[in-house]
Amino acid sequence: MLRRLFCDVLFWQAQDMPCAYELSRCTTPTLIDNPARPHASFLYFCPFNKFIEAKLNKRSNMEPAGKYNPSASEQKWYQYWMEKGFFRSTPDHREPYTIVIPPPNVTGVLHMGHMLNNTIQDILIRRARMLGKNACWVPGTDHASIATEAKVVNKLRDQGIEKTSLTRDAFLGHAWDWTDKHGGIILEQLKKLGASCDWDRTSFTMDEVRSRGVIKVFVDLYNKGLVYRGIRMVNWDPKAKTALSDEEVIYKEVQSKLYYLKYQIEGTSEFVTVATTRPETILGDTAVCVNPNDDRFKHLVGKRVLVPLINRSIPVLADDYVDMEFGTGCLKITPAHDINDYEIGMRFNLESIDILNDDGTLSDKAGMYVGMDRFDVRTQIAKDLDKAGNLLKTEDYTNKVGFSERTDAVIEPKLSTQWFLKMSELAKPALDAVMNDDIEFHPKKFKNLYRHWMENVKDWCISRQLWWGHRIPVYYLADGGFVVAETEAEALAAAKAKTGNNALTLADLRQDEDVLDTWASSWLWPITVFDGFGDDQKEIDYYYPTNDLVTGHDIIFFWVARMIMAGYAFKGKYPFKNVYFTGMVRDKIGRKMSKSLGNSPDPLDLIEKFGADGVRVGMLLCSPAGGDLRFDESLPEQGRNFANKIWNAFRLVNNQTIETSIAQPQSAALAVEWFGHKLNETIEVMNDHFDKYRISDALMTIYTVFWQEFSSWYLEMIKPGYQQPIDAKTYEATMNYFEQLLKLLHPFMPFISEDLWQQMGHRADGQSVMVAQWPAGGSYDKALLDRFEQFKEVTGAIRTIRLEKNIPQKDALKLQVLANGDAFDAYYNAILLKLNNLSTIDMVTDKPADAMSFLVKTNEFFIPMEGLIDVEAELKRMREELAYQEGFLVSVMKKLSNERFVAGAPKDVLAKEQQKQADAEAKIKALKEGIERLS
Repeated sequence: MLRRLFCDVLFWQAQDMPCAYELSRCTTPTLIDNPARPHASFLYFCPFNKFIEAKLNKRSNMEPAGKYNPSASEQKWYQYWMEKGFFRSTPDHREPYTIVIPPPNVTGVLHMGHMLNNTIQDILIRRARMLGKNACWVPGTDHASIATEAKVVNKLRDQGIEKTSLTRDAFLGHAWDWTDKHGGIILEQLKKLGASCDWDRTSFTMDEVRSRGVIKVFVDLYNKGLVYRGIRMVNWDPKAKTALSDEEVIYKEVQSKLYYLKYQIEGTSEFVTVATTRPETILGDTAVCVNPNDDRFKHLVGKRVLVPLINRSIPVLADDYVDMEFGTGCLKITPAHDINDYEIGMRFNLESIDILNDDGTLSDKAGMYVGMDRFDVRTQIAKDLDKAGNLLKTEDYTNKVGFSERTDAVIEPKLSTQWFLKMSELAKPALDAVMNDDIEFHPKKFKNLYRHWMENVKDWCISRQLWWGHRIPVYYLADGGFVVAETEAEALAAAKAKTGNNALTLADLRQDEDVLDTWASSWLWPITVFDGFGDDQKEIDYYYPTNDLVTGHDIIFFWVARMIMAGYAFKGKYPFKNVYFTGMVRDKIGRKMSKSLGNSPDPLDLIEKFGADGVRVGMLLCSPAGGDLRFDESLPEQGRNFANKIWNAFRLVNNQTIETSIAQPQSAALAVEWFGHKLNETIEVMNDHFDKYRISDALMTIYTVFWQEFSSWYLEMIKPGYQQPIDAKTYEATMNYFEQLLKLLHPFMPFISEDLWQQMGHRADGQSVMVAQWPAGGSYDKALLDRFEQFKEVTGAIRTIRLEKNIPQKDALKLQVLANGDAFDAYYNAILLKLNNLSTIDMVTDKPADAMSFLVKTNEFFIPMEGLIDVEAELKRMREELAYQEGFLVSVMKKLSNERFVAGAPKDVLAKEQQKQADAEAKIKALKEGIERLS
């Protein structure tokens, strides 16, 4: 246990290692008898003489500052990348690799979810660029109809201007001014993160190209009979005064009240009781319904009851929809204000009475409380019902209520004339594509969620009662008819043809006032960013379909599913091959980050404090695909520490004095050979992680290899003696390894990798690590790597003994190996001697007396203690420690044997006591074994 603890401290440096990640420990390898020196394909090294000449003659250009300064590095290299055009892409002979950004709202600013999403996209695009592909990452923003219009309305209200006092064109002028002022903020912030988008391709869902595509698609779908206009029950946002799709309604659990209301049976003095959470809607009741199998109410079916307060006579109906267990078993039917009531109303041909105005106040049709807000009416009508003797009782009740995703207003089901898109026909090929893995989800668990929604898809309400957005291209005639056309000129021509009246002018036509749902433009995003509906198809033919989509699973229906539908409908092919779903960024106690909770840090503040590379690494350390990330500032701090580790490792190597005349030590040759194999293995593992979209695992691989294997082991093994030079051959290999490591790090940490890359000798103008070739790797000898793991365990055990016995590193030790186990693998003896200051490594046939021992595989090792420690003093110390630990264990066991304590203690407290027991028992065992050896 002590050896393992020492390995933890020495090799992991756990305070800097990632959370929730199981690092490989000092495992016991399989020994190989009489191993032959293996051969492997190593990474390409630059010409020896040229490299050393550059190192010796141009050393001043390779000296990094004493401390890494992220802010200076980030500004310098991002500008360099932009000036050299490394982000730009045009069609050519290369294989394209394309990502389209999930367009953030034009009104938005960078938040933690954007940070995670765009970091992953940048990692993918940078690696593809290094793989030699024509990498194209298209940025852009979404016009966000509801959100933007709300901000503009609020801004105007602050200026004393009401939207209703403006013409449509005047209002849109203010909206465009707002967009021009705020629209580029979030994209500029993404540059701070290092996002390598092709900024020349920046698109906006309401720019000319995108708008033309949206209108063309609406007309096409209408002509195919997939778009229709009708009166349907919709989700109404009284604050934004617009319809919403089902996917834009967020259901929250709230504390409500259940009101038990008495409806008098017409012509009698008897009552039937109905339970409701919305008593204000009784003013729109047109029936009471019971289950036909409910014996309690069979006698009421066919009779009539009176609506409380207004005494409207309504029928009692029977329908299987009614839940006999809810409330009283009697359901009031308000067809205009509940989707299920609406369907019952359709079956029984009931009247629909809309008692609400668009702003959530009561309309003239209510007959009472006209002009009052719906929630004020709820309070008042409860009092009036009670006064009239119609309120039997109220109960506290927890239920789910729909809220508008954009305004957070409580939505109202409402009958409204809207434009709809038929979805069933569009959904089938899109469902098959995902189920057949033509499009692959990462992780795959989201396939079932997708399938459930697609198999139950409803027609999409695509119209919105707003001014900011794509105005619906429908033009009404004086007689109520209409035509659908892409332009006013085409609409006029269609109107003339439809009416036979060639005297018609544009003044005789009235364009629909509504705009299209925002998602009706973003579902076309992978097509319209390449002008896929334009005349020139060169770009869309080259870049489409795109490769990877990175997005949150919360918009799998809003956006992902609809883009897939659009891809098959308009291009006959999927829009992307892979979808990587990110999780939600939460705080460290699991709460969703939000401004209202004050638990969401400003991403730009984090970048300023920890550097962009540090934040990128921190965001990914604990972020598996589809899994939520619990964020706290220790994560980017850890990323910053890793950047400093890389910087300091380069300084350590770079500051060595090179001597071309000295031979390479055997220990250094073995280290160089080992790390060549380790690096090839690392490249293979990272490539496999990328192929399987395990981006966090790919980062963890290079993180641990650089921190542990390269910095903690390799650099220590090749380090020359105090104030001694390093041989040129080892230095050359080391700098080439460093270069390969920088390439592997670059997608994750673009700034520091570029900075150090440029410092490694002269680079030609326009060279950059971001366009360097991704390391190809090669074969590696697994047996050789396993032998090295044995060497590490032996070294760890020796260092543990030094630590336990307080033996300074300057004091040489003898290592003895018992010859009755497996054949001892002496392959790394040269390094073992160097790192552990061993005078000899000898095989022995008998266990020596007065020695510390340890076991690795079946080999038993001994370190004679003669002359190194005072045996009697050590025995005294160990016996005293043993007595203390035994006494401590007795006190712990008293607690754990107390039934009241065990039954009543919190789980974490009980677990701590049990851990204390285990630790004490392990220490006692180790002390007893040590005393036995020395006695």
